[in-house]
Amino acid sequence: MLKRTLVANRGEIACRIIRACKEAGIESVAVHAENDAGTIFTEIADISVQLNGEGLAETYLNQQQILDVAIDQGCDSVHPGFGFLSERADFAQAVMDAGLIWIGPSPEAITKMGDKMTARITMKEAGVPVIPGEEINGGIEEVIEVAPSVGYPLLLKATAGGGGKGMRAVHHPDNLESEAKAAMREALNAFGDDRIYIERLLTGSRHIEIQVLADNFGRTIHLGERECSVQRRHQKVFEESPSVALDSELREAMGSAACNAARAVDYVGAGTVEFLVTPTGEFFFLEMNTRIQVEHPVTEMVTGVDLVREQLRIAGGEPMSCRELFMRGHAIEVRLYAEDPANNFLPSIGPLKRFIAPTGPGVRLDTGVREGDSVTPDYDPMLAKLIVWAPSRKEALQRMGRALDEFVILGCVTNIRFLRELCDHPDVVDGWTTTDMIDRLWPDGWNPEITQSISDAGLLIAAACESTNHGKRILLSQEISKAPSIFSTIQRRFP
Repeated sequence: MLKRTLVANRGEIACRIIRACKEAGIESVAVHAENDAGTIFTEIADISVQLNGEGLAETYLNQQQILDVAIDQGCDSVHPGFGFLSERADFAQAVMDAGLIWIGPSPEAITKMGDKMTARITMKEAGVPVIPGEEINGGIEEVIEVAPSVGYPLLLKATAGGGGKGMRAVHHPDNLESEAKAAMREALNAFGDDRIYIERLLTGSRHIEIQVLADNFGRTIHLGERECSVQRRHQKVFEESPSVALDSELREAMGSAACNAARAVDYVGAGTVEFLVTPTGEFFFLEMNTRIQVEHPVTEMVTGVDLVREQLRIAGGEPMSCRELFMRGHAIEVRLYAEDPANNFLPSIGPLKRFIAPTGPGVRLDTGVREGDSVTPDYDPMLAKLIVWAPSRKEALQRMGRALDEFVILGCVTNIRFLRELCDHPDVVDGWTTTDMIDRLWPDGWNPEITQSISDAGLLIAAACESTNHGKRILLSQEISKAPSIFSTIQRRFP
């Protein structure tokens, strides 16, 4: 059984892991950069150690320094969370070489699934259907040579990629060379590896992922699907479980394929196998994430399985506690970002003057920030994950809408109102969500005029809350009057 775990991450996922450790009776050690001192995850950990240096390379990505802290603090294990070092096989190996337990799959599994071309080949051998495409071993010349056999539209993807980086859609041969160079350049900058490969671009498809668990006692199971089709810049913003596109037969077929994918690399722990599902019901392997996913709470809400606790249990040498798939009700998660939907969803920065989260039955908030914190350009702009559960999908959408109406974040621009509109959009309500939905519906950005009004009014409200200046109050009232329905909740809270 694990005794003391170092959490090699920050923010909301660090909070999530630390709390799971507490419930399991495991001590937690947090590591943090100087600009994260005093944040939530550093305060709730049993031990908190500041890392030396500045920037990600010297702190959260500094493998040796993090490993030294783990050893100095007497840790017996390391949990990487997601992002940062979570899918670095060399870090996993270094942890194990130091005599510590790596809370995740083996370095070999990470390597096989982390390299997209290797993963495609491995999945083909395991009988898992893959998207029609070609692996590229050469450079631009080979891309140009094999593209016609794949067909247009096609997608160029970084072999070592993730998070939408090094990815380019090509709809016409005239754009192939320039887009391939751009993809390779971005891949090199992001991953230190400029290799790319080509896949058929499956337009109008759904992004469905299957959660898998595997222990050291020969058991590999799946825990159903998550629908993650609503994306912007290949980043998910709205996730739900179950998917309206899957019946029990298709769910079992995809679940079986996901388990086969995991067994093909001797996978142990929690992982996610991602698929694209066409309108005709065909499904194709996309990639496997060898870590806990950002959107894991929706699976937890419908299955009742604590996935992080299962990670700790499996890493500690115990069998997994869950035995079979049981899904109840419907769960939805949205990602709240400090970003401007009217300006191509570019990140926003600023102080969190007000941060008032919704509550009520079936509402869960995973966050690493609180009122008084500041959003900086140093890290990912995700502020929180809001998750709701209800007996039916209709009720879950209604509950999410109510929760977003109650959420107040002032001081920086956020995507709250955009998420609120998604809940009422006919395509979402009817379940017709696809990966190109946001680009298709809002190619030039979302409601720029009203979003700017929200931004300006939010700053005015924050100022008014700190001052009794009569002039500011009048200006605030005038701004709210432009869109009374949008600001009704805020107006009630700050009369």
